[in-house]
Amino acid sequence: EGSGAPLSAQLNRRNYNYDDYREKDFYFGISLGFNSSKHQVFLAEEFIGNPEVQRALGVPGPGFNVHGIVNYKMGEYFDFRALPGFTFATRNLDFIRPLGDTLITQRTPIESIFVEFPIHIRYKSAPYRDKRAFVIAGLNYSFDVASNSETRQANELIRIAPHDFQLEAGFGMQFFFPYFIFSPEIKFSQSITNTLLFNDQIVESRVMQKLLSQVFTISFHFEG
Repeated sequence: EGSGAPLSAQLNRRNYNYDDYREKDFYFGISLGFNSSKHQVFLAEEFIGNPEVQRALGVPGPGFNVHGIVNYKMGEYFDFRALPGFTFATRNLDFIRPLGDTLITQRTPIESIFVEFPIHIRYKSAPYRDKRAFVIAGLNYSFDVASNSETRQANELIRIAPHDFQLEAGFGMQFFFPYFIFSPEIKFSQSITNTLLFNDQIVESRVMQKLLSQVFTISFHFEG
């Protein structure tokens, strides 16, 4: 009876499905996700004392992601991951303007379709009962195919550059099933490049110095 308890504990900790994936160097899969993204606004000197705009701020908007997954194992605990795909996003800019004795909010939605190529390093915990936790860090390059920077009406719009680079970090869990690995993940992305293209034709652009994108993403990875 005494030896049965340790044996039972070992069986409960056994990774039945994980063991089938241990010898695979590459995983492939698909990632589906939802995002909330906004522009972080940095104001220019012209904003000070400007009578037309009293405040400018970025407001989050919803979106969704579809990415492929290529995962290469680097030993037992590290992975190198590439996730090329598409992200659909809406980012709003709100400008608070005076109208007589009141203030009104002028909202400018910026809708984007990004072709993205994130590259991540993933560190994973030791597996326990076909589960393991992980953290990720990496860099993402995105190109906005719906950018308004070259449109005929560009002089009348807040112009956003199509290219962006973002630092990314996140965490999640792996669940090993007989035929696939399911991994929910939470990720935060912070732009390191100014995406505002200065347009001196409109006051909304003149009061801003730069825009940095910020994205919060919940993804569901299916790999095998």
